[in-house]
Amino acid sequence: MTSLLRILLAATLVLILAMTARAGDYVDGSALDELFGELKYAQTAAEAEELSQEIWTFWLHPDVPELDRRIGEASELIRVGDYPHALSALSSIIKDFPDYSEAWNQRATLYYLVHDYADSLADIAKTLTLEPRHFGALTGRAMIYMQQGRREDAMRDIAAALKIHPFLDERQLFPDMAPPVTYI
Repeated sequence: MTSLLRILLAATLVLILAMTARAGDYVDGSALDELFGELKYAQTAAEAEELSQEIWTFWLHPDVPELDRRIGEASELIRVGDYPHALSALSSIIKDFPDYSEAWNQRATLYYLVHDYADSLADIAKTLTLEPRHFGALTGRAMIYMQQGRREDAMRDIAAALKIHPFLDERQLFPDMAPPVTYI
């Protein structure tokens, strides 16, 4: 095999791996970036809520039809309380789509619901590695830290979440946090 052919094969392999590993393949990254930019500077709670719902729609409805169907089924299993099947479904999604942050977040939520805080924290860490702006994951971790008596860690995470989403409802659980400025 010539060295030029080896170089081309290696470059092709690197390109294929990069294409399959990018978390951005699951959602429209530029639209999501724009929504996060608007959310950070939302002037009212209503505006922030509308923007955050749009972000959740992107997270929960990825651009890959099979993944969209599967995460929808897993979410429904959680909603109806079928946690064992939901766990199996989410673990399967994570195996097949390891860079899809919302699968990790949904599984973290499921672990939280069954009081498995260690596994929830591990999945939250993975969620935040893939999507550092995930205010839901930051808030979830803050809630776990509060239950564990780790108030300083909880305050750090809720402050980080509020920098992304200044009107989070969970702010009420931290009365010493300054309220957001509301403009009429």
